[in-house]
Amino acid sequence: MPVALKQPGTSTGAGIISIDQVRECFPALARTHNGFPIAYFDGPGGTQVPRAVVEAMNDYLYHHNANTHWAYPTSEETDAIIDSARSVLADFLNAEPTEIVFGANMTTLTFHLARALGRGYKCNDEILVTELEHHANIAPWHALEQERGVTVRLARMIPETGELDWDDFSKKLSERTKLIAIGAASNALGTINDVRRAAKMAHSLGAQIFIDAVHYAPHALIDVRDWDCDFLACSAYKFYGPHIGILFGRHDLLGSLDFPKLLPAPDSAPERAETGTQNHEGIAGAAAAVDFLASLASGATRRERLHAAFQRLHDRGDALFTQLWDGLREMERVRLYGPPPGTKRTPTIAFTVNGIPSIEVAKKLAQRGVFLSHGDFYAMTVVERLGQTLHGVARAGCACYTTSQEADRLLAGVRGL
Repeated sequence: MPVALKQPGTSTGAGIISIDQVRECFPALARTHNGFPIAYFDGPGGTQVPRAVVEAMNDYLYHHNANTHWAYPTSEETDAIIDSARSVLADFLNAEPTEIVFGANMTTLTFHLARALGRGYKCNDEILVTELEHHANIAPWHALEQERGVTVRLARMIPETGELDWDDFSKKLSERTKLIAIGAASNALGTINDVRRAAKMAHSLGAQIFIDAVHYAPHALIDVRDWDCDFLACSAYKFYGPHIGILFGRHDLLGSLDFPKLLPAPDSAPERAETGTQNHEGIAGAAAAVDFLASLASGATRRERLHAAFQRLHDRGDALFTQLWDGLREMERVRLYGPPPGTKRTPTIAFTVNGIPSIEVAKKLAQRGVFLSHGDFYAMTVVERLGQTLHGVARAGCACYTTSQEADRLLAGVRGL
């Protein structure tokens, strides 16, 4: 029977496991550094992986490894594993299995989609992106400026709040806009954007919308139908899976776009959008990661279990983020960036310590077994707008295995600087 993640301060009852039991699923949490147990706050750059995900990948490689669409058992088993994974990821996104495309990573998939879309664009067509984006949702569209003569327009963020300037966003739209490319959440600041609003604006102009959901996916349940998006990409290694990317595309669009492909390759959606032999073990692992998340709550269907699990994870993450924000805010030499507690955001916190480069902050905290990221996280424009181009910022993200005690350790480490 599926089980639900215990909330802080609640007692363990039937169908509920404690945070300690969740942590037991992750072998990486047993590692120590300089005598300290490691507290992993680097989840926005890639989460740790539960045992069940690795076992699913091992099982595929040990017992089913083959290429696809041939008339012998291991090939047929591979086909079945991939088909099953499409169904699992479809539940994760509220999509159809034929709308799930696998690829190396979100960046590669976005470049591939951009090339396909670009074949239908004309000179002076426009694409709107935002300053909050990871550059994987900027560079592929800029490439079309050279290849197709399109114009990429950039909507401003508000540095003081870390939020999107919707007035500027609206002004940048026109009858020439063919695509809005927007992140569901900023990987640098944790800002959550109203992508449903952006989709309505796009479709009112006859344009399409692409959503980068890489940072959003570990923290809130995606619903491509509710968002009314045309395309969406995410990465399994951000939600406890292996290094593999997932692209959602509306079935009719996947079937009609002029994707670069080999002539003998399948011509039906979704395989026509996939190039070469896929990472079959990674596909098996991505499905296992979704099922791991679904196992954290009860419900009649996988989608219902995911919905309940993400609600619990959101509540815990929100409490942890507030603990970190309030603790860092009390330190005179620490500066915080992005939306504060009580706003729509992920449990990811960006900060600087006056006079100390972010890499030195990370190195010193690592000596105490606290691992976090530093720099610009490929969100270069965000960091530039914050005025931190030289040394970047430190970034700490909470995951399903993060504890309040680990948050206290991070705060103590920063205080010690």
